[in-house]
Amino acid sequence: MWTEKLQVQGPYNFDLVLERLSLDPLHVVDFTNRTVKVPLYIEKEPIVLQVQALGNIDEPSFIIKGQSEVYKSKAIERLKKVFHWHEPLEGVSRHFRESDLREIFEEHRGTAIVLDFDYYSCLVKCIIHQQLNLSFAHTLTERFVKTFGFQMEGAWFYPTPETTAQLQIEQLRAIQFSGRKAEYVIGLSEQIIQGHLNLDIMEKLSDQEVMDTLIKIRGIGRWTAENFLLFGLGRPNLFPKADIGIQNALKILYGLPQKPTQEEMESYSVKWAPYLSYASLYLWRSIEKRSEKK
Repeated sequence: MWTEKLQVQGPYNFDLVLERLSLDPLHVVDFTNRTVKVPLYIEKEPIVLQVQALGNIDEPSFIIKGQSEVYKSKAIERLKKVFHWHEPLEGVSRHFRESDLREIFEEHRGTAIVLDFDYYSCLVKCIIHQQLNLSFAHTLTERFVKTFGFQMEGAWFYPTPETTAQLQIEQLRAIQFSGRKAEYVIGLSEQIIQGHLNLDIMEKLSDQEVMDTLIKIRGIGRWTAENFLLFGLGRPNLFPKADIGIQNALKILYGLPQKPTQEEMESYSVKWAPYLSYASLYLWRSIEKRSEKK
């Protein structure tokens, strides 16, 4: 086993990151010890890392532990991207201090955009979550992973595209997938193993190129593609105006009698660029906290 200590420039609130990760029952979060287990694929090999937070919001540091030295360097580089340790958050915080979102950003100061742990699981999760309330979406995703995926060192891995492509629609319907959602997940997996969709090159493409590539896949529309850009690739300037959560957050923020129109959302958000992804995250976080308090 190896151990590595990383120092990160503040502000960075890992406790709030853990709160958001804990919304997904598949994540192995320990609030007492401030740890999370991270399942990763490095060169197609599954590995599990443990991330433990030390320090505080302004002077954060982390202890990383893993089993194999073989993929240590690449695994740490992936973690830096996943947890947004590669770029300081101070510039983002400063940008929103004079904005309409200043109170939300102050309440959740140092909350980073944490990426899904690999591209494939991000897309599959987005498809599963389509048109479902968040609670049942997490339940359905958990059933999918625990039925067809695998566990290693206490962390859960999504089934691989090869495994999912071999599933029958009836197997997914048995865990309460709709027939169409089952077709979408299996179809996506088939596209990948047949070489028609290469997720590994997505990082090199522009936002629009990624969008154009993904929406050609049956079952992937704009909402799913935008979520992949945000939580798969970590693009900084995404604002999914069709997202109901963001619409509800804006309704509450501005005291609107109904959800904002697309034009109103465009008007609100123009000053938030080039960090629209962070505006999206903090708006989501604002209504998650309201839900937790009920």
